[in-house]
Amino acid sequence: MMGIVNVTPDSFSDGGLFFDQADAVAHGEALAAAGADIIDVGGESSRPFSESVPVQEEIRRVVPVIEELARRLSVPISIDTHKARVARRAISVGASMVNDIGALLLDPAMGSVVAEAGVAVVVMHMKGTPKVMQVGPHYEDVVGEVRGFLADAVERAEQAGIGPSRIIVDPGIGFGKTVTHNLLLIKHLSALQAMGVPILIGPSRKSFIAKILGNGDERREVGTQAAVAVAALHGAHIVRVHDVERTRYTLKLVDAIKNPASCNA
Repeated sequence: MMGIVNVTPDSFSDGGLFFDQADAVAHGEALAAAGADIIDVGGESSRPFSESVPVQEEIRRVVPVIEELARRLSVPISIDTHKARVARRAISVGASMVNDIGALLLDPAMGSVVAEAGVAVVVMHMKGTPKVMQVGPHYEDVVGEVRGFLADAVERAEQAGIGPSRIIVDPGIGFGKTVTHNLLLIKHLSALQAMGVPILIGPSRKSFIAKILGNGDERREVGTQAAVAVAALHGAHIVRVHDVERTRYTLKLVDAIKNPASCNA
């Protein structure tokens, strides 16, 4: 489980709640205590139609939080950024993973930063940029096209000098996709397994859930757990979520269903 810490004033689900450094650190600690295996810290919202944050402002937001969490926690800290300068600073204070929504494309220096540091990287599929990704996204074959993009991203990472054991792929739920596109990617997530690298998926509280179940925090969270369960059954290795405690119970049941002989209940 990857727990989300948004050090932003405008993220779609919890924007502003953890913008203060002390609040962000406390939230990261709470996620780890609830069972998060990775803490993902981000300083720029990637919600649809969002504007980019200047590099120095993003560094100001995330670096003190990552430095303090790395000092207090034993679990890995991930930096959620597509900017190489932000990634480099975050790594210097304790981040051991880069979660790049740009799949090493939005900043040409990102691949070398990750390779030189020897950290892990998540390469995610996105159609366009956050500002325009939800303007009429179209695919002839969303599963095939996303799979092809991610296969290219893995090759690009390896060519940059990043070892295959440090590469993770993410189909980018909600990043340039309609409701149907998101559902198809979750349903056919196993199509990504042939790449031989871990699969991360982040359906947590996304708008496609509200469009199906209706708005409201509880409905979005219930829908998140359903999406997490299906994704886990279809091959997800890492789930990126806001509510780690609920997700822990969801995954415990999924594991019992997958391996009933190992269940001691």
